[in-house]
Amino acid sequence: MTEPFALPIVPRYAEVDQQGVVFNGHYLTWLDEASTAYFDHLGVPFTEFSSWGVDVQVVHAELDYLAPVRWRDSVRVVTRCESVGTTSFTLRFDVLRRGDGGEDVTAVRGRNVYVVVSTDDWAKQEIPAVLREALTSVAGQGQNVTDGGTVSP
Repeated sequence: MTEPFALPIVPRYAEVDQQGVVFNGHYLTWLDEASTAYFDHLGVPFTEFSSWGVDVQVVHAELDYLAPVRWRDSVRVVTRCESVGTTSFTLRFDVLRRGDGGEDVTAVRGRNVYVVVSTDDWAKQEIPAVLREALTSVAGQGQNVTDGGTVSP
């Protein structure tokens, strides 16, 4: 299996709070940047979505903080598709910090649920075939979820 996509991040001074760690709200920005880069990596950049008459909206975001990230730490946001439904999909993010011994330390785990919407009226739309194919193209990622909630390849 190929390595999952990862976006390198260098925490900026402005992202660090008085406790000396990255302020929690900045992680959502990092996940947004990682999702944009992930779609570029898959060959379906966000700039293409409007030509299909759709856009995506984050309808749920969650973060679990596991370890601190500090200014200038070596960080990467590993991004993978967790599931694909009819009108929505879920991306999983792992914010990894390089530890003192060179090992990866999971600092934050996150998940975003995205719903595909029409650019005409913002109503839910089925995921376009080209986007579905891209999301399910990486081995072990983005399995289709049937209406009954079971996973199919």
